[in-house]
Amino acid sequence: MILLVGLGNPGKQYANHRHNIGFMAVERIADANNFEPERARFQGMTREGFLDGPKGREKALILRPTTYMNESGRSVGEAARFYKIDPKDIVIFHDELDLAAQKVRAKQGGGLAGHNGLKSIANHVGTDFRRIRLGIGHPGEKTRVTGHVLSDFSKADREWVEPLLDAIARHAGLLAARDDANFMNQVALDIAPPKPPKDKKKIKESGDE
Repeated sequence: MILLVGLGNPGKQYANHRHNIGFMAVERIADANNFEPERARFQGMTREGFLDGPKGREKALILRPTTYMNESGRSVGEAARFYKIDPKDIVIFHDELDLAAQKVRAKQGGGLAGHNGLKSIANHVGTDFRRIRLGIGHPGEKTRVTGHVLSDFSKADREWVEPLLDAIARHAGLLAARDDANFMNQVALDIAPPKPPKDKKKIKESGDE
């Protein structure tokens, strides 16, 4: 079983904040893969279902902690203990200020970059969990960081947020297969597919005219 956790703050007033992109990602995964309806438990909201990957079907639990971001570990720890889930099978989706908008990076263990939600999770399950870092871009000035993170995605932002969430949902089965690197690559290819190579022969013929 794999535990997919989205980080964010509960409440309608926070629903579209950049800080809540983790919530958005796991919700899209659950919707796209026909998970069961939402239930309140483990100090959060959960949905159960299955993900199809290259190694077959894997049971998955979606979790959105309702403890607020800086206490997310209480919810994650409770769910992990109940299902006896190893930290290596816990995948945390969270916003990443120092990644360009729409960029996705996978990571396991290591530093927590001052992220309060990640610090809380580490306090409850250790640091060996997996992370999917979702770039939201940096506003450029330190004084603008809080306002940037705790504000809604703009209409222009939605032009890249929606394709990103769809790609994450499409390839979530790779996370169940523990192939985070391939997940990251496939999402990137969906968002920005490679351009077809130019036909060198045509270019030459054009130059001969």
